[in-house]
Amino acid sequence: MSWLLRWLKRATLLVLLLVVALASPIIYVETACQGTALAEGYDPLLPAADHRSEARTLLTYPEWHIVHAYEDYARVIETDDPHDYGYAQSIRGFWSSLCAVTQQASEHGGVDTATKQMVYVIGVSFSAELALKAAYEETFGRLASMVRGASPSPSDTLSARQAKDYAEFLQQTPWYKWDFRKDKDDLNNVQAASFRDTERKISLGLEYSAKAAYAGIIASAVDGVGADELTLRMVVSGADETWLHSQSNVQVIQTTQQGTVIQTPRYRELTHLLNAMANAGADFVEIAGNDDILLTAISDEPTNDLAFVSMQRQGFKDYRHLILVKVGVLAQTLRELEQNDLQLEHIHDY
Repeated sequence: MSWLLRWLKRATLLVLLLVVALASPIIYVETACQGTALAEGYDPLLPAADHRSEARTLLTYPEWHIVHAYEDYARVIETDDPHDYGYAQSIRGFWSSLCAVTQQASEHGGVDTATKQMVYVIGVSFSAELALKAAYEETFGRLASMVRGASPSPSDTLSARQAKDYAEFLQQTPWYKWDFRKDKDDLNNVQAASFRDTERKISLGLEYSAKAAYAGIIASAVDGVGADELTLRMVVSGADETWLHSQSNVQVIQTTQQGTVIQTPRYRELTHLLNAMANAGADFVEIAGNDDILLTAISDEPTNDLAFVSMQRQGFKDYRHLILVKVGVLAQTLRELEQNDLQLEHIHDY
């Protein structure tokens, strides 16, 4: 029984160390990343029913950091192996960016408890997932790729395509709606019998099965509390009414003295729409009751004067910049991005 007691003590210690490791970034954000608390200080034009918390434009970034991480991962394994991806770099990027946006959010009404808890939960889940994947890919995964040789196996090629499709899917749709079981079935149907193919089918098959089960739990939870709104309202000026009415994803609500009130989709589709509107000569007066909004842009340079934080993208050899602007100058900023050697990536709604 003494050996069993020793193993129990070691297992308990390991669990405690894991808990501390996962909790330490949260403690850091809570203690070192709090900015000066200020009220929003803006008198909205839209009615209260159309308002969303301004700080949410900043707190949506950590979620998108995960989307970008999968995009980076897909890009890396197009030509390299999973062990070549910087898992630790991606985890650090999540928490460092959360620190930066939390500091900024303090000056825009602060972060509500529910949003903070949600971001912490996804951050811990993301960190644990990447840590486990790194532990496997840096050991058994690396060994299997060495046995395989330089050329990718059929299962490597398929898993790279699956990763790319998944990253594109996340741009507009919640992750838990992805069909992980189909990915597993497609992988199992690969007609190859090499050691690498067998190893990929087992390791990725277990990963896909775990994600499918977790996705089902999350989907049920979302059904219970209700999904977030898929649209928002804004006030625009200088927009051609005929052009607005011609857009299938734009609903014109009313015309006021301050501008035209429209309803649009959120997420990735909104980025494309706002950019098109800006290039068509429209200006934005207010979005979801707010006068500040976050956008991300890409450049070849590691820093940019417009950004409050910048980071390197894995697999792309360029840099992402987080830029906070007034809604009133958003259109002008979008029209001048190229002049500032920037390429629009995403506009973060609320």
